[in-house]
Amino acid sequence: MHMLKYHCLRMRDFICCCFFSVVFLLSLSLSLVTASEFQLDGDYLIGGLFDIHHVSGMALSRRPEAIDCTTQIFSLSNYRRFQMMRFSVEQINNSTNLLPNVSLGYEIFDQCSNTKNLPGIFKLISNNGVVQPWGEPLKNFSNNPKVIAVVGPYTSTNTLAVAPLFMPDLIPMVSYGAASSAFSQKSRFPSFLRTVHSNKEVIDVMVNILVHFRWRWVAFLYSDNDFGIDGMELFLEAIKATDTCVAYTKGLDDKSDYAQIFKQIEQQRLNTIIVFSTNMDGEALIESAIQLNITDKVWITGDTWSLNKRLLTLEGVKNIGTVLGVSQSVLPIPGFDDFIYSSKCQLPKEKKFCNQDCNCTSLTREEIVSVDPSFSFPVHSAVFAIAYALHNVLRCGPINCSRDIKVQPHTVLEELRKSNFTLLNVSIGFNDYGNPRFGSYTIVFWNRSSFAEEIGFHVFYPSVNFFINNTKIEWFTNQEVPISQCSPECASGYAKTQIGIHKCCFRCDICPKGTYINIAEDPYSCIPCKESEWSEPGSTSCSLKLVEYVPFTDSGAILIIIGSCIFVGLTSTVTFLFTVNYATPVVRSAGGSMCFLILGCLFLSCPSVFFYFGEPTTASCILRYFPFLLFYTVCLACFVVRSFQIVCIFKIAAKIPKLQSWWMKYHGQWVVITGAFVTQAIFLISSYSFGTPHPHRNTFIYQDRIILGCEINTAATIVSVIIPLSLCSLCFIFSYMGKDLPKNYNEAKTITFCLLLLILTWVIFATAYILYQGKHIHTFNALAVLSSLYSFLLWYFLPKCYIIVLQPHKNTQQYFQGLIQNYTKTISH
Repeated sequence: MHMLKYHCLRMRDFICCCFFSVVFLLSLSLSLVTASEFQLDGDYLIGGLFDIHHVSGMALSRRPEAIDCTTQIFSLSNYRRFQMMRFSVEQINNSTNLLPNVSLGYEIFDQCSNTKNLPGIFKLISNNGVVQPWGEPLKNFSNNPKVIAVVGPYTSTNTLAVAPLFMPDLIPMVSYGAASSAFSQKSRFPSFLRTVHSNKEVIDVMVNILVHFRWRWVAFLYSDNDFGIDGMELFLEAIKATDTCVAYTKGLDDKSDYAQIFKQIEQQRLNTIIVFSTNMDGEALIESAIQLNITDKVWITGDTWSLNKRLLTLEGVKNIGTVLGVSQSVLPIPGFDDFIYSSKCQLPKEKKFCNQDCNCTSLTREEIVSVDPSFSFPVHSAVFAIAYALHNVLRCGPINCSRDIKVQPHTVLEELRKSNFTLLNVSIGFNDYGNPRFGSYTIVFWNRSSFAEEIGFHVFYPSVNFFINNTKIEWFTNQEVPISQCSPECASGYAKTQIGIHKCCFRCDICPKGTYINIAEDPYSCIPCKESEWSEPGSTSCSLKLVEYVPFTDSGAILIIIGSCIFVGLTSTVTFLFTVNYATPVVRSAGGSMCFLILGCLFLSCPSVFFYFGEPTTASCILRYFPFLLFYTVCLACFVVRSFQIVCIFKIAAKIPKLQSWWMKYHGQWVVITGAFVTQAIFLISSYSFGTPHPHRNTFIYQDRIILGCEINTAATIVSVIIPLSLCSLCFIFSYMGKDLPKNYNEAKTITFCLLLLILTWVIFATAYILYQGKHIHTFNALAVLSSLYSFLLWYFLPKCYIIVLQPHKNTQQYFQGLIQNYTKTISH
């Protein structure tokens, strides 16, 4: 209830204030004829709003009343801008071609407050002292306001307060200082234009400075008003695309506790302070910093007080650190100084209207000329933009302007939007948002000589160009650029891991092997290398892995291929020798026709060796396993049968005669061999159908190399070796049982020895495979296959060949019968 009552009182006060202002207008406007600096008669009038005085603090009013600005704080720099408008109008009136036979006048008000300067505003929008309510029909008076356009106001807060009163009638407002980004919204401010860039451009320059010097841990102080809050919001948005973090923000006003502010800044270890404030707040801040002995800081200020000459000359200002500022590019206005020196302070002859008095008779002309020249050209160009728009509305020629054309604010606005003229070598124009298509910012440094020295620039048109000359800056850190970071930068190859809420606070973790860091894209993540790449720990890029396989030109491959060719030759020779001596006892005891099957399978297994070399393909992967596993299984089956037959003849036949009878009747040896062949073929085809051996890139064994090989799934591997292992086991059992048979019939001993060699070969290979998996493991695999083939050829067939060729006397029927008789006598005893 108390809050509702308070709002009702405030609404009542505002209505009373408006009523009082209108009544005040009606009673005074018609009777005042003055010759003060604030008024100039002319055919067409333009309004001017300048905060020559500034209200430092607004007390709560108990009754509706306007404010007397002369009782407030005087601003010399704004008074200079006020004089710049007067000078600009005088220049236009003295021109013979801009507005010939037409005089331009002005009505200027001191807008020291954003809430209590309504009388002046109502006078500007009135006609003959009457303000027409919006929406009411015309009654005996023209609806044209007193002015065709308004220059000002200077601050965003003042502009936001009064702009809604000018917008409905589309009275052009050309501001020379209101930089809030809100004014770019044409739906809210259709008749607003400005000759200064918006806060966004100033913020962009500040952010560019931070990025240029790599300052990433900053404080942002701003005026606690529409101007400052807009700047803060724009700054927070702009730094999202950078590495900058705002550790501390604070709004400034006339009640700010600067000791507490600087204490918090010191606690955060902040070395860079960005100040986006009005001139008065900036002065209060710097003066407090000097008094509190704040040193060794980098200060970045906006264009509102970067050229403040009073601050530049303050005692102790050099101790606060390094001050960099963004300022309006100062263009000398020819004739302005002469205008100031020649003008006289004109006091009104009659009673003045509200806030049309500067109360500044004590000022010297030198003070006006030497004060901060910021925003002088924006005032000058704003007045000339209105004059050129009026020139176009009146269709002025070289000699005169048309007097028959009725000039209305909205027609002037239309021409203002199309502005295109040159003033002091600057092309003046506005974009669709009412913002200037001209101008630039200067980057200044407060040097030791108490002068704002130009060290860089930021140009907007025709293209953006940013530059800073670092060598001109005298840093407080012995000419080294100060560091402003929450955490020191990570060394090369280290990724940042954020600590807390600020991305600028982090720890550095080295990127592990197989990853790399790309700081330009993402300094917070270690990126895995591709499968074909590798990296050491702490890498910033990946290197291609070396692809390795055993080529045919490898020395080991050449030796094995030669060994394979020799094996083929020996196998062919043995086959020929056995064919010629097929009917002899040695060949018959070795297996007879079965020997040719064994030799043929050994021969067909040999090509598998060749496919272990060269770059693997699916075909080569299949052919390195399939022929060997299939045909070597047949070889083992033959030796199983051969071992069983030997044992059966000499040991089992007498004890189990039916087994031998069945074996002979149904050709048991061929049944076993055929069964082993068919079963192994089915197993291999089935397993390879579900898991075909294929080329494999082994990237895990070595980080810098890729070993090319063949991969076969576990199920296929197990299935493909079940039968060979089973046959090998049976063969070993039967062979061992016949170890004491007659010498020439004792094939069992030979087979046992061959099997031992076979087992030893693959045990050695398995050990090597566990210990080493480089590219030469394929060479060892091929060698194991070739050794398996040689074990039977050398130790089973070559001894037979030796007897056939070099001991033919042992290859007779009588010799074999004698051995059998001796064996029979031995076992009978």
